[in-house]
Amino acid sequence: MPGALPLGLPAPESGLLPEQAAVGSAGRKLGLYVHIPFCAVRCGYCDFNTYTATELGGGASQDRYAATVSAELDLAAGVLTASGAAPRQLSTVFFGGGTPTLLPAADLATVLRTAVGHWGLAPGAEVTTEANPDSVTPESLAVLAEAGFTRVSFGMQSAVPHVLKVLDRTHAPERVPLAVHWAREAGLHVSLDLIYGTPGESAADWQQTLDAALSYGPDHVSAYALIIEDGTKLAAQIRRGEVPDIDDDDHAEKYALAEHAMAAAGLGWYEVSNWARTPADECRHNLAYWRGDDWWGAGPGAHSHLGGVRWWNVKHPTAYAQRLSTGVSPAAGREILDADTRYTEDVMLRARLREGLPTRVLRPAGRLAVAGLIADELIVAAEAFAGTITLTGRGRLLADAVVRRLLPD
Repeated sequence: MPGALPLGLPAPESGLLPEQAAVGSAGRKLGLYVHIPFCAVRCGYCDFNTYTATELGGGASQDRYAATVSAELDLAAGVLTASGAAPRQLSTVFFGGGTPTLLPAADLATVLRTAVGHWGLAPGAEVTTEANPDSVTPESLAVLAEAGFTRVSFGMQSAVPHVLKVLDRTHAPERVPLAVHWAREAGLHVSLDLIYGTPGESAADWQQTLDAALSYGPDHVSAYALIIEDGTKLAAQIRRGEVPDIDDDDHAEKYALAEHAMAAAGLGWYEVSNWARTPADECRHNLAYWRGDDWWGAGPGAHSHLGGVRWWNVKHPTAYAQRLSTGVSPAAGREILDADTRYTEDVMLRARLREGLPTRVLRPAGRLAVAGLIADELIVAAEAFAGTITLTGRGRLLADAVVRRLLPD
């Protein structure tokens, strides 16, 4: 089941933000994340804030969800204006979940239309939806493209049936190339999401997945090591000995296989777990997170960030809908990030990017670690001497260790 919300300060019922949120906002991009909390089946590894129809019972309505989340966007527009944030068009919009495409394409179009009505879209804006391969049709993808979506990210995860079964994925492998073809016909860019390190997945299985995914010609690929989260079905299966535990060495081997396959197919890394065919194909919405830009997160459990102010909504769709129906902000809590927290997060996130972390932003203790990281071949020497921390291939395998050395305190 989904984990708990973080602790924080109470958020006012009006949703009004402190003055800090508006400071410097004219110089930052604004994105929108829309959380769709519905899934047909809860995957065994998932601890996201998602719900099946059985889990929701009669307490929340998928049919009314587009109107409910649009009500939050109406509130958001008023809050941003009242808080003094600079008026900005949306640079990126991302529908995630859950499975956004469990909702009718027309509903997703309605939500996007509401957002555009309030903020507009910047020229060349990126508009993405996540989707399961078995939750789209040629017709639904055409509706999304007509509405202004530019990109679809398919949860492929694996091309191997027994791996998909362990993950509780509902689609058949042969559905993926069909979905990719339909998206291309609709004029959408395509990303594929993969998971490696599933219990019982061999190196040959993972290579089969890579070969299949790359044969479909995606513009972008994300490949994440499976993490076993407490409270999930898969964690319980491992604890009972029903499936083997995950292994760090196995993850490292499979990451190396992924990097080799991506490079051979012409995709370059731009974040430790993400590869794109060209810089234009990089996920600009996720880059905004990693660079610390502004975004409003709409939907139950969604998190937002504006100028060092972070807040999050109530988690359950029923509580979320009830608040909005009475004109109350769905925000459950918030925090104002201090200088130390902002510095730590900046180093943690930007060090994972191919564009690198400027050494000038490091504090003295972090700068002292640079020579050792070069000696250990964890960062690129030439780029470090030029003033940028950029991970080597080995450094990407040990990215967390690199960050710990840059943040010794």
